[in-house]
Amino acid sequence: MKDECPPDVLSRRLGYLLKHAYVAMAAEMDAALAPFRLCPRELGVMAVIAAACEQPSQLEIAARLGVDRTTMVGVIDSLESKGYVERHRSDRDRRRNVVTLTAAGQLCLGEAEVARERVERDFLAPLDETSATALTEALVTLHRARADTDLSDSGRVVAGHRAATAGAPYGGCA
Repeated sequence: MKDECPPDVLSRRLGYLLKHAYVAMAAEMDAALAPFRLCPRELGVMAVIAAACEQPSQLEIAARLGVDRTTMVGVIDSLESKGYVERHRSDRDRRRNVVTLTAAGQLCLGEAEVARERVERDFLAPLDETSATALTEALVTLHRARADTDLSDSGRVVAGHRAATAGAPYGGCA
C-alpha cells in the first residue's frame, strides 16, 4: 500500500523529502527514456557533448560532470555501442582523443530531451510557476555550494556524495 504523505515525524526532514522526491522522479525519468535506450546519466553525457564549445575528451566530460574516469569509460562505451557517440582524434589537435555525437545520437538527444522536459514539467505540475522556479533555483544554489566544497585544489572530485551522484540527475544506469 502506497502512503500519500510522510509520517508526521518525518514530514519536515529535508533528507527524507528529497530522497522520496528523487525516487519518484527517477522512476518517471527511467520510464520516459527507456524508448531511447538511455538512462539519465547517458542523456546527461550526451547533453554535455552537444553543448561543448570544442570537441570534448572523455576526461573533460568526466571532469565537467564530476564523474570518475572509470565510470565515464563505461558510459561512453555504452553510448558508442548504441551508435550515439564515437571516439576519434581531434580535428584541431591530433594528440587528443575526443567524443562526438553521431547523427543518430543528435536525433536521439533531441527526442530524449523532449521526454526529459515533459517529465520535469509534469513532476513540478503540483507547484505554481513561481514555486517551481524557486525550487529549481534553490537546488541550483545548493548544488553549486556543494560542488565548490567538494573539489580539491587540483580540481579533481573528492570522494563522497558528489562523485556518486554527479552526472546522474535521476540515477545511474542499472
